[in-house]
Amino acid sequence: MREGHFIKINKERWDSYLDETNDPDELAKRFAYLVDDLGYAKTHYPHSNTITYINSIAAKIYLSIYRNKKEKGNKFKLFFTEELPLIMYRNRKTLLYTFLFFLVFMLMGIFSGWRDQTFVRAVLGDDYVDMTMANISSGDPFKVYKDQGEFSMFLQITWNNIRVMFMFFLAGITCSVGTIYLLFKNSLMLGVFEQMFFAHNLGFKSILVVFTHGTLEISGMIIEATAGIIMGNAILFPGTYTRKESFVRGAKDGIKIVVSLIPIVIMAGFFESYITRHTEMPVVLNLIILAASLAFIIFYFILYPMKVARRLNVDQISFKKL
Repeated sequence: MREGHFIKINKERWDSYLDETNDPDELAKRFAYLVDDLGYAKTHYPHSNTITYINSIAAKIYLSIYRNKKEKGNKFKLFFTEELPLIMYRNRKTLLYTFLFFLVFMLMGIFSGWRDQTFVRAVLGDDYVDMTMANISSGDPFKVYKDQGEFSMFLQITWNNIRVMFMFFLAGITCSVGTIYLLFKNSLMLGVFEQMFFAHNLGFKSILVVFTHGTLEISGMIIEATAGIIMGNAILFPGTYTRKESFVRGAKDGIKIVVSLIPIVIMAGFFESYITRHTEMPVVLNLIILAASLAFIIFYFILYPMKVARRLNVDQISFKKL
């Protein structure tokens, strides 16, 4: 069948599906028809815009079914076990690209600091570098984590991390440019910071100490940036939606990701305030905390979303338009 004829005989029915209904049987019927149409279009017209059009309708209907189904259990649990994982699954490529940005920016900081020590001072500031050099000379290179009481340090660090988290997200309103700039700035600082310790033969020790809390904090930063870029990309690439509709969808997904990070930011602040200061703790304990933190991030934000997507068979439909 020619594509033009395929569209002609089905277009009226597809357009009728744009009219909302709360009848679950009708929604299920529409979704089943659209899955069949989508499969046929992908087989016979693999590079056609018809696929995009059918997919946008099917995705909208799936979301209606998902939202209107009778849910057992509380919504709080469903948010963390289904809704958020599906958001992360839909935006897995954005998360990957954000991580690659972070990696490149951090390596730029390491390389620049290695080639030019004045660059270290330009990025971290003379006061911070002088303080760190004095701590290294005194034999306590990580004294900065011990200069304040645990509780007051916890409140200060946690508040600052939450503030920065929302800055990363809200900067996405600049079509992702602001978020990428903040990611560049913070990743560069991290690279320079680590290079400074490696230059004084304290690299391994710095990883053990700093990444006790830094694993959660830095992973959170990458995911925060992902949330901002999701909102920014929704403005730039609205797809089949109006730019306003696309922005609202991207902003909702982004804010849900940010909200989910609050417990992680709090835990990172707790680790930095109460645990990182114990710089002489056994190496094994440092490694356990670091590995457990990394395993949690990889599982919950990468592997678990894939598991949820398979369980719900969401790959029947492309969710780029949700």
